[in-house]
Amino acid sequence: MAAANYQERRKQIENYFDRSAADVWARLTSDEPVSGIRETVRAGRESMRTLLLSWLPRDLTGRQVLDAGCGTGVIAIELAKRGADVIAIDLSKSLIDLAKERYSDIDEYHRIEFIVGDMRQLEGERFDHLIAMDSIIHYAARDGVRTLETLAESVDNSMAFTFAPKTLPLAAMHAFGKIFPRADRSPAIEPISPSSLTSTLLSSSELNDWLIEREHRVSNGFYTSQAMELIRRC
Repeated sequence: MAAANYQERRKQIENYFDRSAADVWARLTSDEPVSGIRETVRAGRESMRTLLLSWLPRDLTGRQVLDAGCGTGVIAIELAKRGADVIAIDLSKSLIDLAKERYSDIDEYHRIEFIVGDMRQLEGERFDHLIAMDSIIHYAARDGVRTLETLAESVDNSMAFTFAPKTLPLAAMHAFGKIFPRADRSPAIEPISPSSLTSTLLSSSELNDWLIEREHRVSNGFYTSQAMELIRRC
């Protein structure tokens, strides 16, 4: 079956988070008890979030950061606590509303602008850094790279993002995941060969000014994701 194009997949993701899984993700990103499988996902996501944040300066005062695919705003609030001005964008209105509800009483909340929309369609902004955690993993490789190319036009220093590495264990977990009720299933993840992704990034004319700085994979139970950081050439 042919992979869905960008517009089709974007609609599927929006529908999933707004209609099927808002409550699931509200629990997953909270301290509420979850199933053993989801606990491994929660722990894996926490490890990945910690990793991505460690790739940024501890003091972000005076810098603007884009949290692309911000979900419930966990990364956005941490960036704001470091002094950053944050634009946090997500397709899901339900998740954006939850983020606003959770963090509106926190002192640093005023540093965050939450936006419901497509990360590709932000205009008139410039960013020092970008984080896109598990937000392009649902798109085919060509669309994920195109998203990075589009975002790179407005980023001055670094882009840290994650993708689903094509591995046998991950394929097995995806197959097992099909036993879950349909309403609990996320849109299909699009595994990408790390070597193929690297080759595509290095051959992209739109990313000529960018270098691959580092990579790291996080695997924890039913969570597997690989982080990559691109930095703009001096």
